[in-house]
Amino acid sequence: MDPTDIAALIEQGLPGATVNVTTDGQGHYLAVVVAEDFSGLRSLKRHQMVYATLGSKVGQEIHALALKTLTPDEARATDA
Repeated sequence: MDPTDIAALIEQGLPGATVNVTTDGQGHYLAVVVAEDFSGLRSLKRHQMVYATLGSKVGQEIHALALKTLTPDEARATDA
């Protein structure tokens, strides 16, 4: 599956999110997702929200997906 297709699915399911997906070409992906919707949520809930946007593709077309989920404030602090 193309990383841009994965990013589009996540963005569709989490409107307003900024998503960057990379791959090693072997079915393993890393998605960095920045969304205001993550505010006040623990990592597990954030990851569940992202996985929900991908449905059954995880474990099939998407063999492995590593996630980094941040609020916009957390992303800005990381860049500083």
